[in-house]
Amino acid sequence: MMKFGGTSVATLPRWQNIRELVASRRAEGARVLIVVSALTGITDALKQLCAEDDQDKRRACAEGIAQRHHELLGHMQLELPETLGERLAELERLAAEGPAVMGELAWQALVQAHGELMSSALGAAFLTHSDLPTRWLDARDCLDAAALPNQNERTRLLSAMVEAKPDPALATRLAALGEVFITQGFIARDADERTVLLGRGGSDTSASYFGALLKAARVEIWTDVAGMFTANPRQVPGARLLQKLDYEEAQEIASTGAKVLHPRCLSPLREPRVPLLVKDTNRPELDGTVIGPQLSEYAPSVKAISARKGITLVSMESVGMWQQVGFLADVFGEFKKHGLSVDLIGSAETNVTVSLDPTENLLDSDAIAALAGDLARVCRVKVIAPCAAITLVGRGMRSMLHLLSSVLAEFDQIRVHLISQSSNNLNLTFVVDEDVVDSLLPHLHELLIGAGALRTDDSALFGPSWQNLYGRGEAVAPAAAWWREAERQRLLEFGAQATPRYVYHLPTVRAQARKLKTLGAVDRLHYAVKANTHPAILRALAEEGFGFECVSPGELKAVQAAVPESAPLLFTSNFAPREDFVYAFSTRATVSLDALYPLEHWGDVFRGREIVLRVDLGRGLGHHEKVRTGGSGSKFGLPLEQLDTFLRLADAHGVTVRGLHAHLGSGILDDGHWAEVYGQLASLAERIGSVAFLDIGGGLGVPSHPGEAPLDVAALDRRLREVKAAYPHYQLWMEPGRYLVADAGVLLARVTQQKSKDTLRYLGLDTGMNSLIRPALYDAWHEIVNLSRLDEPGTTLYQVVGPICESGDVLGSDRRLPEAREGDVVLVAQAGAYGKVMASPYNLRDEALEIVIE
Repeated sequence: MMKFGGTSVATLPRWQNIRELVASRRAEGARVLIVVSALTGITDALKQLCAEDDQDKRRACAEGIAQRHHELLGHMQLELPETLGERLAELERLAAEGPAVMGELAWQALVQAHGELMSSALGAAFLTHSDLPTRWLDARDCLDAAALPNQNERTRLLSAMVEAKPDPALATRLAALGEVFITQGFIARDADERTVLLGRGGSDTSASYFGALLKAARVEIWTDVAGMFTANPRQVPGARLLQKLDYEEAQEIASTGAKVLHPRCLSPLREPRVPLLVKDTNRPELDGTVIGPQLSEYAPSVKAISARKGITLVSMESVGMWQQVGFLADVFGEFKKHGLSVDLIGSAETNVTVSLDPTENLLDSDAIAALAGDLARVCRVKVIAPCAAITLVGRGMRSMLHLLSSVLAEFDQIRVHLISQSSNNLNLTFVVDEDVVDSLLPHLHELLIGAGALRTDDSALFGPSWQNLYGRGEAVAPAAAWWREAERQRLLEFGAQATPRYVYHLPTVRAQARKLKTLGAVDRLHYAVKANTHPAILRALAEEGFGFECVSPGELKAVQAAVPESAPLLFTSNFAPREDFVYAFSTRATVSLDALYPLEHWGDVFRGREIVLRVDLGRGLGHHEKVRTGGSGSKFGLPLEQLDTFLRLADAHGVTVRGLHAHLGSGILDDGHWAEVYGQLASLAERIGSVAFLDIGGGLGVPSHPGEAPLDVAALDRRLREVKAAYPHYQLWMEPGRYLVADAGVLLARVTQQKSKDTLRYLGLDTGMNSLIRPALYDAWHEIVNLSRLDEPGTTLYQVVGPICESGDVLGSDRRLPEAREGDVVLVAQAGAYGKVMASPYNLRDEALEIVIE
């Protein structure tokens, strides 16, 4: 079963593509039934014909439609085929006759059906002429519309349904007539022998009805995109191709905004278990999206984020509804009376709010006004429009809620009218004002990837991005990690000698340092030493001109032992004891404070000193609460309401506030963040008067999940320069840590054993949270690969664990890897930051050795 949409049948080159595609299926030994839509624009032209009251105008519309088909015949160098001639003549008659004889709705249905009747007749002629004999089949002879309860005349004729079940007799009859057939989407016939329409997306639905009737090997929907994506790719170029979906997930994605597939087309295929494939007519080599029964061995994941605009909310409030028998029946009876289908429902003790989706309802102001008038008799009514519904779709949605904190936080400053979590556990929907959707959707998509909720690491489910498939060169593929190619063999040798081992690649450290040195707005860069204290890394960064930010006397001593005395030092401790400050002042370090207590009780230590004041700007950022270093829930920084008290204490002890500092969190990929912090600090500095420099912290994000957008350093510089132009009298400092060293380090371990428990497969390594605690501590995601089998396909879904006696000893959950064997070398990527420095001898396991590649 092959269905082609309007753009796929509109030109001669497209029909030539169809001919090649059908021929390829015939070469596989399959009989083919082609389902086609009307030529692009023809359905709209037919609707316009129906809207004309004047006979001459209807005839003019019909002539224009005929001309369009004659032009395509000319390009095909074909004479007018008899079947098409009959359709054109009938359309001319209907245009002249008007709706008086048949009735308005039946006439409209028959007129609009001619788009598909004409395109299929034209296609049969072209394919037959191209040495692919093709029989024209009238879909109305095969598809019988079902009379359903609650349908009015309009829906019976313009949005009909067909109950399609396997029909062996039809399959036998067609097999006797030929090998290739072409028929129409969008149309069927009712019990009164009237032509009826299947509504929006009816051609997709027709293909599925035929697929079910004939129990086809598969239904192929050929369109102008490669398949279904994780978001609307016109809004989100980084949206990923969804390679596999089950029927329910695909239906949710289609019904919540994706235009590539109509949700109604999936129901007929479920019982006969006929798979559906979405493919690109112009790029048939692309894999497309396969939709079928529920998949096994797949981790819960958000599959897509979609949006529907034009949503209307109807809010109904009445104190009398509380525990009132029959109130909801009365309310929804009014919706039934007006032929309106309710989508989302939210309820409270005195309020029920529902949404009306325009794709499922013929909404206009008159219909809404009439509904509101009738409802007003039983409750207070408020209509809220225009709204949009933003929906996250994925199987097991409730099990992923803990991953969505950063996503949910984005709705904090937005008016959310309704939140709905589906009873089938497949979606989570937010109804918001329509005008925020276009800018919000791409940002939410990025956040879902960064949070690990949209599992783009699973290559069995997620394919390339839209940008990579259709970007025409503007998408730049990320450079291969140093460990994948250039150093892979050396790492395998290291792993064979002994594990666990940390390996650091200094060329990557230097490259990251030089990238940050392009920030012309920044006057001084300090490396946050806590990320990795290896002397070779400290020396390399000193050679690149970096200063060093330390948080303890131990770090100060390590840096002083490794780098020249000319390298600037910062001491930015938190809840440090008095003696730490005494030691810091004995070095060349610039010392910071972030609390009142040291000045209140240890004034003699700070008397006459210049210090940096770290303030809390009232908010924290990052993928997990344990990496957010701002806001009342964080122990860092002086609250702004205590600033005046701090300044009075400073004056009393002769302390000069020479710098202001703020650091709100880690893993931030929004280039606008630091400019915002810069502006806030500059505004505070204007009040203080003695400030010479502003330290806007670090936290520069490093993309970890496939498809996650990297931090745009050039855009960051532009934003910082804009702020600096307003405050040129302050020096600007930054203190990156993980950004410089994360990608430069890997952790090597070896496979020890495997275990199966129910549906889970565990892959044991010879190290775990004792060497790398980030996954256990704050759900950090690290890429994990079997370095010994890097070129083999991932076939097994593993829980990658270590030997530590803790349930939290999990380095990676639901990782699709090649089938492993004992002794394989496994690599954990992005382990150059907060790896060895946070390791412990817990369980008295051997600590990981460190190796440096110069």
